[in-house]
Amino acid sequence: MTKIIVDKSYLEWPFFEDHHRDLAAKIENWCQENLTEHQDHDNVDQACRDILVKLAKGGWLKYVIPKEYGGIFEEFDVRSLCLIRETLARYDGLADFVFAMQGLGSGTITLFGRNDIKKNYLPDVASGRKIAAFALTELESGSDVANMTTTAEDKGDHYLINGAKTYISNGGIADYYVLFVRTGEAPGAKGLSAMIIDADTPGLEITERIEVIAPHPLATISFKNCKISKEKLLGTAGDGFKAAMATLDIFRSTVGAAALGFARRALSEAVERTNHRHLFGAPLHNLQLVQGMLAESAVDVDTSALLIYRAAWTHDKLKQRVTREAAMAKMHATETAQNVIDKAVQIFGGMGVVSGVKVEELYREIRALRIYEGATEVQKIIIARQLLQTHKENS
Repeated sequence: MTKIIVDKSYLEWPFFEDHHRDLAAKIENWCQENLTEHQDHDNVDQACRDILVKLAKGGWLKYVIPKEYGGIFEEFDVRSLCLIRETLARYDGLADFVFAMQGLGSGTITLFGRNDIKKNYLPDVASGRKIAAFALTELESGSDVANMTTTAEDKGDHYLINGAKTYISNGGIADYYVLFVRTGEAPGAKGLSAMIIDADTPGLEITERIEVIAPHPLATISFKNCKISKEKLLGTAGDGFKAAMATLDIFRSTVGAAALGFARRALSEAVERTNHRHLFGAPLHNLQLVQGMLAESAVDVDTSALLIYRAAWTHDKLKQRVTREAAMAKMHATETAQNVIDKAVQIFGGMGVVSGVKVEELYREIRALRIYEGATEVQKIIIARQLLQTHKENS
């Protein structure tokens, strides 16, 4: 396997504690032993299941659930989640995906579920016995969550679900979905609720498997008169939008961390390429234009890391919502990672677009991160609104 050389001096930043530094070393060693250069992702469903078993055996899934239900920490330690995702992404994008979805697909249960629901689902998430999913997106209401049309009709002791969700990660292989639906307590965002629907619920159907440029299990799911007990409600009816945003607040920073991992790997590959590739009788890194590309990439990597771990530290230590900080981290890290990877492809020249070359793989992997869990344009709106609100409060 190609040696991945990464500057680890960032671990000495004051955002981290000693247990984070130990974690970084352990997950690095685990990746070197378990995530090889040539993983078979042709059968993406089976690849995800295989990776899930490895992650569970390594104990990494315990970081996405509370200690009370078999996890590591009493509550989310976002710095740990970010360090794990960053490292997994440097080695294998699909491994990062599998880890992330166990977290996103159980996060709302952790934050809003009753104890009996947590006991029924969270230990199985940590052990890998249940594959988790987060069903929020609809075809006509991707970024406009409040405009969703999938409905849950109150039938007394249960809800009757009708509608469809699309671009659902782990769609088709998940054991359950955290589902967001319109229960109609009020117009718009105030009329949404979150609940759990098991994959074997009658009326739930996978209507389409969606193929994307970087293989991941994605699907469109339809619901036709699906009966869900009110015992599966997460939080209270009408609080679904709040539940979705609280979950995304935690995991948006980790999306930035995954992008950072992709960018670090691209920069490592680019530096190696400039050391070994000769042009005009000298190493490629002697060219000032190439040096400029490497310098810009290094700055992008460090600024992303600063924003990501600031957001994670703010959540962990100040115990407050990090909507603004997470939006900044996610937006900047995903956008600049695209630039870093593009520069690496350019440095590789023709080889950079050959299927199977790592920078080509990274080029495909990074693109979706600028869209999911809130597209870049949505993050800009969030940041601007927070800025305007703060200015108004202080004026």
